[in-house]
Amino acid sequence: MAKALGALIALSLSTFTYVTVETLPIGLLPLIADDLGVSPSAVGMLVTGYGLVVVAASIPLTALTRRWPRKAVLIGLLVILVVTTLASALAGVYWVLLAARLLTALSQALFWSIVTPIAAPLFPARMQGRAMAVLSGGSSLAAVLGVPVGTWLGQQAGWQAAFLAASVLSLVLLASVAALVPSAPTGAASAARATSPDAGRFWALMVALTLAATGAFSAFTYISTYLTDVNGFASDAIGPLLFVRGIAGVVGVVLVGLLVDRNAWATMVGVVVLQVVALTLHYYSGDAQGVAIVSIALAGAALAGLAAVLGARILHLAPRGIDMASAATSTAFNVGITAGALVGGVLLPAFGVRSTVLAGGLMSLVALAVVLAEPLLATARRRGSAPGTAVEEGLDRTGVRTGV
Repeated sequence: MAKALGALIALSLSTFTYVTVETLPIGLLPLIADDLGVSPSAVGMLVTGYGLVVVAASIPLTALTRRWPRKAVLIGLLVILVVTTLASALAGVYWVLLAARLLTALSQALFWSIVTPIAAPLFPARMQGRAMAVLSGGSSLAAVLGVPVGTWLGQQAGWQAAFLAASVLSLVLLASVAALVPSAPTGAASAARATSPDAGRFWALMVALTLAATGAFSAFTYISTYLTDVNGFASDAIGPLLFVRGIAGVVGVVLVGLLVDRNAWATMVGVVVLQVVALTLHYYSGDAQGVAIVSIALAGAALAGLAAVLGARILHLAPRGIDMASAATSTAFNVGITAGALVGGVLLPAFGVRSTVLAGGLMSLVALAVVLAEPLLATARRRGSAPGTAVEEGLDRTGVRTGV
């Protein structure tokens, strides 16, 4: 069990490193722009282009590599992460940096699809929900620790130092994964299978995820403007407020980890309800800064909790291999991030910054409706039961599959 826990921590820190590397240019934007002589929007493309590559490549790369040994693929991806972050640190011109970032994104696209089926079998079924929460906790820590520390390091020693540090950390994780993560069988059959595969519920989950992520990022993308223009915070308060949001996200992951193995579906309902409440509070917060702080914290806990509960739900519902389901989840989440930014970008100049939060709340409400309706969309039936009279396989008397 100790080795399994060590392997899980190494995998969680790998998610921490990937998310940190993905978002580093946000905090380093002015430094990179000034040093390479490019516009801020060009630096923004280092993040936007990265996300688009993840969306486009996740499912095709997963399908292409399904017959390859999972551990060997993971080690190869971490090697790419080491090399491309080092190349980013050494880039003297914008196009080299962009190319290195896009190669990193390709490795991340496949990483998300294999890390869950690698981590889940390390633990017995009764502990897998908590294990998935720990795994996703690395992503939450990236917002709290990785990006702020990377930004500080870039300000002190140049933006290249932040990427160099990420490369060194990736090298350490590469060695840790090689030593701690057990090998899995080769071939498509080695892809882990869900405990209660259900295509209807799984695709409803993907729709709900896309809507919830779109709602969250419609509001969050322009949160700095909202905090200053609507809530009346000074610009130098934004950093501490986002730190509060990040800490709340870690708390959200911990709470989900405690609840998810009891009933993953109910936990997800609670997470989406929390997001609806958070965005509603923020929309009506006005100059009540205390309410705004509470709403920011609740939104952070909800978004991190959503990411944490997804792993457990995939383990239950994936209609095919968990690797393909993980790839679909990564695609849905990144589509939501991109769509949210686009929706907010359209609404902001036309209706003002409050409309970005209103739209986020409404989309989250629709996501909640989809999650609540999800059990009704189940396609799996108990063997031997007549259609229309049998209860869904694994459902309790309320019509909800226990633990799903």
